[in-house]
Amino acid sequence: MGIDARELRNCLGRFATGVTVVACRTDDGIHGVTVNAFSAVSLDPPLVLVSVDRRSRACRHLEDTPFAVNVLPETGQDLALHFAGRPQRDLDVDWDDEGPAPRLAGCVAFFACSPWARYDGGDHVIYLGKIEEFAGGNGDPLVFHGGRFRGLGEGLAGSPWLDSLDCPSGAGWFSALSTR
Repeated sequence: MGIDARELRNCLGRFATGVTVVACRTDDGIHGVTVNAFSAVSLDPPLVLVSVDRRSRACRHLEDTPFAVNVLPETGQDLALHFAGRPQRDLDVDWDDEGPAPRLAGCVAFFACSPWARYDGGDHVIYLGKIEEFAGGNGDPLVFHGGRFRGLGEGLAGSPWLDSLDCPSGAGWFSALSTR
């Protein structure tokens, strides 16, 4: 029995993701694409990944080119649509084009990356980038969930990671087991 692609996409859409614009310089200027398949990979070396549809123009541009991951602000819906192939006619896109890769003005986080590796990901190509520069901005990120743009909403109290059983500081459950 095969997997229904629409049902799979709907189920995957139950996982909330951030919304980014991955950008690079080309011979024709700056090219950007909306990507929600972005993740941290490693702190040492500092690596992130983006997964891009292999049919897209962005896929060709990212082959061996430095790129930036621009995390969009909660107000960045028009930017997300614009770089997803739905041009927003009255949208003024403001770039800071200094440094290793293009940065969108007003993004809440920015990661300039040099190419590290690429892998076959079926109908996508998975690009790993080594972070060369990064910066955090202000505000909350734009979120995509259930086929819609959303905001974060109210945060939960406390810092659950610091109290988790798998905290990298060594205070996790592996440490607790070793003292038994």
